Amino acid sequence: MDVARVVFACVHNAGRSQMAAAWFNLLADPARAVATSAGTEPAVRVHPEVAVVMQEVGVDLSGAEPALLDVARMQGAACVVTMGCGEACPVVPGVPLLDWPLPDPKGQDVEAVRAIRDAIAERVAAFVVEHGWGKSGPTGTM
Repeated sequence: MDVARVVFACVHNAGRSQMAAAWFNLLADPARAVATSAGTEPAVRVHPEVAVVMQEVGVDLSGAEPALLDVARMQGAACVVTMGCGEACPVVPGVPLLDWPLPDPKGQDVEAVRAIRDAIAERVAAFVVEHGWGKSGPTGTM
């Protein structure tokens, strides 16, 4: 069985897409699916406010490095989920593209970034369940 790969993308790959990939990799069975993230104009580092709110829920993004979203990274993906990169996101024939309109956490106060984090967590959890990529418990369910 092939492992599905999901790419989460935003402009700077320093906020929304980093949070989404982290949530996905926590919730999905790595034998079924894994996530990466990238941006159309990658930043130098993850936004500090994003790192803080993710650390609050036990997710360490201190080693995460923004990466460039290009056709090579998207090819072969089961799905690409964009979050605010609009027309700048490349399109790869045969790769499903979803858009989740979410606000950019850059420069926002911690409360606003927490709300964005939680909205992303909810969307990712539903996405993982919808595609059957969740970790199975003793009864075969999440």
